[in-house]
Amino acid sequence: MDDGFAEYVAHRHLRLCRMAYLLTRDWGTAEDLVQTALSKAWLAWRRVEGNPDPYVYRIIVNTHASWWRRRWRGEVPAAHIPEAADPRDASAEVADQAALWSAIGALSPRQRAVIVLHYFEGRTLTQVADWA
Repeated sequence: MDDGFAEYVAHRHLRLCRMAYLLTRDWGTAEDLVQTALSKAWLAWRRVEGNPDPYVYRIIVNTHASWWRRRWRGEVPAAHIPEAADPRDASAEVADQAALWSAIGALSPRQRAVIVLHYFEGRTLTQVADWA
């Protein structure tokens, strides 16, 4: 039942993991997400026509959204309150990067998927609208 599935995975696995990492911001979760998505894609592989990327990306986005909805995101207690960082110690670039990741992290899974697909994957807005 392979019909090119193994070849697709061999060529796209790393790219799919990178895309999943940008959605989850955790390599372990990203790999689990890609593994789950590829197992779902394998079950429907014979029905996939043409370029399988939109189908697989949609599975990744939808699976991530479903995982995100189920996960509890409450407060996590800490043993001690961290000290405030001295603003003079941080460079502007690090602050900008932290602010960017914070802003991306605050987005919903669907909004984050749009950012990842458009800016990281280089997809057009029309393609993103179809996939996400």
